[in-house]
Amino acid sequence: MVPSWSDRVVAQASEAFGGPWGRHAVTGRALFWTPLRICLLFTVAVLALAWAKQDPCADGNWTGSKQYTHFCYSDTVPLFGLRGLADGSVPYLDSPLEYPVLTGGFMWVAAWVARGYDQLTQSVGVLPAVVPVQSYYVVTCLLLSVCALLTTRAVLGLAGRRPWDAAMVGLSPLLFVHAFTNWDLFAVALSTLGLWAWARRRPALAGVLIGLGVAAKLYPVLLLGVLLVLCLRAGMLRAWATAAAGAAVAWLAVNVPIAVLARENWLEFFTLNSSRPADPDTIWNLALTATDNRLFDGPLAPGQTPSELNAVIAVGLVLLAAAVGWLALAAPVRPRVAQLAFLLVAGFLLVNKVWSPQYSLWLLPLAVLARPSWRALLLWQATEALLWVPRLLWYLGTDNKGVDVGWFFLAVGIRDVAVLVLVALVVRDVWDPARDLVRRSWPGTDDPAGGVLDGAADRFTLRRRPQVDPTPPSIDQLS
Repeated sequence: MVPSWSDRVVAQASEAFGGPWGRHAVTGRALFWTPLRICLLFTVAVLALAWAKQDPCADGNWTGSKQYTHFCYSDTVPLFGLRGLADGSVPYLDSPLEYPVLTGGFMWVAAWVARGYDQLTQSVGVLPAVVPVQSYYVVTCLLLSVCALLTTRAVLGLAGRRPWDAAMVGLSPLLFVHAFTNWDLFAVALSTLGLWAWARRRPALAGVLIGLGVAAKLYPVLLLGVLLVLCLRAGMLRAWATAAAGAAVAWLAVNVPIAVLARENWLEFFTLNSSRPADPDTIWNLALTATDNRLFDGPLAPGQTPSELNAVIAVGLVLLAAAVGWLALAAPVRPRVAQLAFLLVAGFLLVNKVWSPQYSLWLLPLAVLARPSWRALLLWQATEALLWVPRLLWYLGTDNKGVDVGWFFLAVGIRDVAVLVLVALVVRDVWDPARDLVRRSWPGTDDPAGGVLDGAADRFTLRRRPQVDPTPPSIDQLS
């Protein structure tokens, strides 16, 4: 599928380079510039711009609230000193850490490599010497860049006969804004690689990679739920059980040693997520602010657990899982893996009490694979990028030429509406497969990321009407 033939945004953008691809143009004979290499080049270019944006904050000198005025805030810089990495402390064993174990390992590896570079600069005078936090930050950004490249590669592998969809990851405004805000790209890469392994019909490897993703950030566990309900519909629970077992083994292998050696520090992540209040950019904080904290638990003392809010969210997440499961089993055609995964992760972010800005990176590969439309994805990501500006200016404060909280809440509402619109479009595609851009782009396409599910017949559904042909008409047939 040639993007400039099927996507209006791409067709309009191509006018700057001579217009859409010609009907008689020769394709598939490039010796070097293959779609993969071009998409990786796009990713490198966006990461370079992201680094340029972050550069003012790299040395840790944040005088004058530079992290807010230059929009270059990153958790990695302050936590270098606050969590003992600057002193060579090992996360969990020497100091508590509010992140899952594998993310802590990622942080320690970056600090170890940075210390090695710092020592090398002292013995080899030709190397540029920087302050320790800057060398740590540079190493962290390089490692996260590798994760971004792996994510682009995995998305291209998951896209089937639509390799250019990976360009939507490489050229992502969301990647530009939040690639280096936190360590989330590590979990995104692991989970996307896990889905790629599933697509290659290697469920055990898929489970191991997803399990490692859960050990880095909890959200990839949702992917196992998606695969469970789809395998239930297709009668392929053995493949799911293999993946689930691989995920459990990988997660336990990473977590059990730390849980045994430093139980209290290992529990820090779970304790914090239970006791923390609603994040600023969540619907719960909007509701609490609008009611002057009269909802749920009322005003909380420092460190007090919001028990009622936690219970409401737990019920909401159960209802969300039930709704997504019902859709998977009642849809006229089995939904694609990416469609269901996007719906579940997007719903989780909307319902949860924590939505840190960089969490939206979780949605990026799933959204690209679920509904690869440049216009819809760019509009959504524009709201994410826009939200970063009033968020930091609100932290800056009105006394320092920042903005009032109302502008921040307005940006949060716009972002939430954009995500809900994407959710609605994906649900529509699930319920009416003829609208699915992936299935209609190539005759015979079912689910390029489905692995053993691709082309599988239904064994268990909640559908009461006759099954729809899983191969919708192509674009040419519809035109």
